[in-house]
Amino acid sequence: MILEPHIDIASVHERLVSKIRGYFAGAGKTKAVIGLSGGIDSAIVAALAVDALGAENVHGILMPSSFSSEGSVADSVALAKNLGIRYDIVPIAPIYEQAMASMASFFTDGQWSVAQENLQARLRGAILMTWSNRFDALLLNTSNKSELFTGYGTLYGDLCGAIMVIADLYKVQVYELSHYVNRLHGKEMIPQAILTKAPSAELRPNQKDTDSLPAYEDLDPVLHALCEEELKPEDVVARSTDAALVERIVRLKRGAAFKAMQIPPVLTVGSHPIVPPFKQI
Repeated sequence: MILEPHIDIASVHERLVSKIRGYFAGAGKTKAVIGLSGGIDSAIVAALAVDALGAENVHGILMPSSFSSEGSVADSVALAKNLGIRYDIVPIAPIYEQAMASMASFFTDGQWSVAQENLQARLRGAILMTWSNRFDALLLNTSNKSELFTGYGTLYGDLCGAIMVIADLYKVQVYELSHYVNRLHGKEMIPQAILTKAPSAELRPNQKDTDSLPAYEDLDPVLHALCEEELKPEDVVARSTDAALVERIVRLKRGAAFKAMQIPPVLTVGSHPIVPPFKQI
């Protein structure tokens, strides 16, 4: 699916690569670290980083949990090999179990909680920031605009980083850019398995993004209309969009506003970034 008005994907790639390179030069840094989840977002950020900084300056960290699929690790390893980057595997299950045992009094009702999902994200953030500090690298964030507008991210977890590379791209645009990168290089930089799998945070058994969000092909056009086109919700509904869907998305967007004010600087490619001007790059 393509959002309207259509973006010039080649220009987007060029701008993001240039901005990554310029940000690192300005910060006096050469190394980047990225958490590789086996998903499309971390894959495209890693590919952009390689184009900007060179494979020798990009490091991936895989942090599987007991909820991670076999494919999340295998696909991340395949990505790293395709890109020519080094990587480490740091399982978080032992750390998570120890943390849960230390905080057992928080979970005496035995019910699964989103707090347990967020704890995993924050443990991963701590690991990434530790590598960043230890090896004088900058952490590249991998959250996209669809997730940020709907609050599908964890403060001090997967929302941490030095810069947000794809935070001005909707999820459907992330897929478009990923296919473009493969065409640009004339080979499979991003594995086909990553391009075709159902998006999932893998923070609980059998989780899919659609458990919490509308399907991206439904979500992104509404977000685009509300944000880029600055339409009112009733005007979006008038386009033959389901009123309940629009109401749900408006509610998600409103509830996520406090997170958007706390995110790292965003590499912008459009005219309607998610954050105020002082955080745009």
